[in-house]
Amino acid sequence: MLLKYLTLGPLSILYGIGVNIRNRLFNLHILESHEFDIPIICIGNITVGGTGKTPHTEALIEELRHNYRVACLSRGYKRKTKGFVLATPSSTANDIGDEPMQIKNKFPDITVAVDANRVRAIKKLMLLPERPDVIILDDGFQHRHVKADINILLIDFNHPIHEDHLLPLGRLRESCHAVNRANYVIITKCPSNISPIEKRIISKQLNLKAYQQLLFTTLKYGAIRKLDGDLAQCNLTSNSSILCITGIAHPEPYWEHLKSIVNQVTPLRFPDHYNFQEQDIERILQEYHKISNPEKYIFTTEKDATRLRGCNLPDEIKEHLFYIPVEPEFLSSREQLTKTIHDYVRKNQKK
Repeated sequence: MLLKYLTLGPLSILYGIGVNIRNRLFNLHILESHEFDIPIICIGNITVGGTGKTPHTEALIEELRHNYRVACLSRGYKRKTKGFVLATPSSTANDIGDEPMQIKNKFPDITVAVDANRVRAIKKLMLLPERPDVIILDDGFQHRHVKADINILLIDFNHPIHEDHLLPLGRLRESCHAVNRANYVIITKCPSNISPIEKRIISKQLNLKAYQQLLFTTLKYGAIRKLDGDLAQCNLTSNSSILCITGIAHPEPYWEHLKSIVNQVTPLRFPDHYNFQEQDIERILQEYHKISNPEKYIFTTEKDATRLRGCNLPDEIKEHLFYIPVEPEFLSSREQLTKTIHDYVRKNQKK
């Protein structure tokens, strides 16, 4: 641990200086933040790794899509294309990235676009024949070239930011002071039985301003689905065995959920946003064959399923491959958040 501090500590300090200078240039209006004549809601975090951003983005889309034309704009991390790409029914994870692809699969009626240059992308979205009423900026908290109207910041309950360090020593993209830019702070992945005392401790640690609201969510697991997204007839029992394939930042909660259903879970872990290759599929098949229990299944996450659909999977894997989607469940009142968003979009949408 001491060696880690000695080697990465100086790099972390230099990184922090660079981030602080950048933020100060935005605060002094030397670097430009663009405002747009369209409601923009940003969902993001100040840490690398999973804070539950995609499920919360999906929850916001579900909240808005019945009343407004919604566009979701993302960078499209690890896609194999460049520039602005508008998702179509034939798009793949290679075209737009796994998270935007997951969102497009789940909400085919909304507009999904990717571009590292968010300013350019918003201008293009506003020129569409059916112009969106609202744009959800996915993972845009550090993209300060766009001035969002409502900033929602996610913090993982299991990784408190006040105990963390800046990259590369820790997981922080920015210092804890960046929390002040958020209108709403959501503590994600909380235990479902989090106590009022724990909530007060977190609130005190964050030291939020009067204009900020703090909310708490936990992950709620849905029904088991097949690789194509259809509901599955999968009769898991405690005697079943599962090979669990994950390519996400923090798969441990998913493993624990599966362990609450069956006695034997064999994890097969890949890096976050991993693009599965032919040799990986062979390895999955080998690990599956190693399980002697005839009542065996392969499970993955919804995000990994999005990427695996584009792979040349043998029928033996396809027939036994399932995933369980997750969604946020609010442990504190969400009405003020949803009312604020609805009111703002309704008052500012272009007629």
